[in-house]
Amino acid sequence: MPQDKIIISDLLLRGYIGFQPWELEKKQDILINLTLYADARRAGESDDVTDALNYKTITKAIIAHVEDDATRHNLVESLAAAIARLCIEGGAERAVVRVEKPGALRFARSVGVEIERTREDFA
Repeated sequence: MPQDKIIISDLLLRGYIGFQPWELEKKQDILINLTLYADARRAGESDDVTDALNYKTITKAIIAHVEDDATRHNLVESLAAAIARLCIEGGAERAVVRVEKPGALRFARSVGVEIERTREDFA
């Protein structure tokens, strides 16, 4: 079955991520890029929003998760996995999630991780 892509680029949020003492007290910039895979043929034919993957709802869930003061992740890998779960729960068949911490390493613009998850990973 063909897998169409929805690409969300450079979602810049602020949240708690890291395990250093200062990271536990101060929100940091978190840069998120997503590729969501879903069959878009029906939406392409019908031009009806109810036939499309609702990426706005998925994005809102990600924003709520990352920016919630009670949500904290020690590792970028953990946050990426949580975001992938939100994408799959939101209806994507597969998700590629890249999470970066801009300025986390001296002399590097950003450091991050990219993961890929499918529905089977969360069954």
